[in-house]
Amino acid sequence: MITIDVFVRILDLAGTFVFAISGAVAAVNRRLDVFGILVLSFVAGNFGGITRDVLIGAVPPAALTDGYYLLVSVLAGLITFFWYAGVDRLRSPVLLFDAVGLSLFAVTGAQKAIGLGLNPVMAALLGMLTGIGGGMMRDILLAEIPQVLRSDLYAVAALAGASVVVMGDRLGFPYGVSAPAGAALCFGLRFMAIKHGWHLPVARLSAQKRAESDASDDEKSS
Repeated sequence: MITIDVFVRILDLAGTFVFAISGAVAAVNRRLDVFGILVLSFVAGNFGGITRDVLIGAVPPAALTDGYYLLVSVLAGLITFFWYAGVDRLRSPVLLFDAVGLSLFAVTGAQKAIGLGLNPVMAALLGMLTGIGGGMMRDILLAEIPQVLRSDLYAVAALAGASVVVMGDRLGFPYGVSAPAGAALCFGLRFMAIKHGWHLPVARLSAQKRAESDASDDEKSS
């Protein structure tokens, strides 16, 4: 019988692997060398988990003490480097692997927080933070606006998945039930948002656009 700790570790390593692939694919797309690809693989795959462990006091973080995290990150980077053509055949590979990693990290982050006695709201928020951390750092290193600030239902999807785990724990459901359900909800929301363009409300007119519009009106009047 697999214990909760073992199950969480398996999901954590799976999330690390798929997030590392998303980082490696993004690195290849930006023409980084093999070292840069491996660095981005490790950062994308582990930054969210490292942030989570530091915040809950589980130091040193598992990603820095357990060699499997480094191993799966390097493996994901090398697979992408040597077989990029196969990975790239997938539709929007960065977004796809990012969605899977987001889902897995959201549920493992929430469960680790629950295990340390955090209240339900904080556990759900920590699950969300775990999910979005790796993707944020990947985008920052590539000098891009992080997906969480511009993508359709990114952090919201992670929060929804983490909340399922928290509610499942409160209702007495086993983690083996609530974790797959939360991950499926998170991935489903993210996938549908990517496919159909679902997004939260945005400002209709930014300050820059408003200034450009005012300048255009002044030119017409003159």
